Amino acid sequence: MKTVLCYGDSNTHGQVPGGSPLERFGPGERWPGVMRVALGNDWHVIEEGLSGRTTVHKDPIEGDIKSGRLYLWPCLMSHAPIDLVILMLGTNDLKARFGQPASEVAMGIGCLIHDIRELKPGPGGQTPEILVVAPPPMLDDIGEWEGIFSGAQPKSHQLAHEFEVIADSLEVHFFDAGSVIASDPADGFHLSREAHETLGKVIAEEILNIGWAN
Repeated sequence: MKTVLCYGDSNTHGQVPGGSPLERFGPGERWPGVMRVALGNDWHVIEEGLSGRTTVHKDPIEGDIKSGRLYLWPCLMSHAPIDLVILMLGTNDLKARFGQPASEVAMGIGCLIHDIRELKPGPGGQTPEILVVAPPPMLDDIGEWEGIFSGAQPKSHQLAHEFEVIADSLEVHFFDAGSVIASDPADGFHLSREAHETLGKVIAEEILNIGWAN
């Protein structure tokens, strides 16, 4: 049995568009759950989604715990051995309080990749496969979130390109979620139930296409 860790933010947690972090789609509706079914019984899927999680930033308002880098190391150690780590982060790095261009958000993803390679939590103390997933772009209308994400929309359209560049340079797998799904109009950046279903099935296909040794 192979183990895959889905490490992300509210769109991995399954937050309902337009709802609070406590309003969440069910286990079988969230994309990791959909992916689990599509992959079959030979795969163990671990969901690790946190609303507000960034790549590397300690949030001055929501707290240090929102740093994806801060929690990644103990998370990997807790669930090792891991065959595949999926990183789907970046949207929260676009909050106005961080002032980050898309290129630096991608550098944050690069830091997480380096951390995974340093720890080597794969079978036999090897580096697991890594799949970087770029989140779909934000919509122009994000309603009440406009103040928090001021100026984020155009940057969000650049994430896929910048993530692909960093993934290629570090020789890890890449997938652009925006190529198959879009953010939900209810709030402009979370995923609908239908989007979760589509994403879960497509990422399962991406995983099965990786050249696994056994």
